[in-house]
Amino acid sequence: MTTKVLLADDQALVRAGFRSLLARSKDITVVGEAQDGDEAVRLAASTRPDVILMDIRMPGTDGITATRRIVAGQAVPGCRVIILTTFDSDEHVFAALRAGASGFLTKEVEPAELRRAVAAVAAGDALLSPGVTRRVVEQFAHRQDLSPGAGQRLAGLTSRELEAVELVALGLSNNEIAERLVISPLTAKTHITRAIAKLNVRDRVQLVILAYESGLVRPGGRASS
Repeated sequence: MTTKVLLADDQALVRAGFRSLLARSKDITVVGEAQDGDEAVRLAASTRPDVILMDIRMPGTDGITATRRIVAGQAVPGCRVIILTTFDSDEHVFAALRAGASGFLTKEVEPAELRRAVAAVAAGDALLSPGVTRRVVEQFAHRQDLSPGAGQRLAGLTSRELEAVELVALGLSNNEIAERLVISPLTAKTHITRAIAKLNVRDRVQLVILAYESGLVRPGGRASS
């Protein structure tokens, strides 16, 4: 099955580079290019991509606003957004993840990693690089107020599911969670899948954000008492 990708970046050279890299995969096809957020929203509705590679800083409507409109709308059900960032200098990554993005990549991403990331997000996986995503969340989570409602939502989880959510937020992979909890990787994945369903979040990234907003995990990688 071919994964349809939409590129959204105000720099034509960047779009051309990503198009060239993705063209090396027979399972990925680029269905459109947008140079700003408004165009990204329009093209998403007309081309119905599986994945959008979205720059944050674009003239006019930025990538965060465009992501929120695409994720919240009904025009492209199931479409997932990967944020493109310079990471160290971009202070809007966390806001983009809160808007509904399923993950992020730096613009210096290696070709093979780019193709793997697109395939993973298209398949429903969100936390492409647990350790790096954790660093991004930690960097910006302290700027967000704790949400009492988020804590109440976690009350519906079993103790095992809550442990799994905490470890996801700390950046552990399914295999690492399984080892920590002395369970099988399949069981770890089941706990996480059930937690996502119970909490009504889109994916693992949103699960991480909820864990921080609720106070379950604090910036710096510390679990709350």
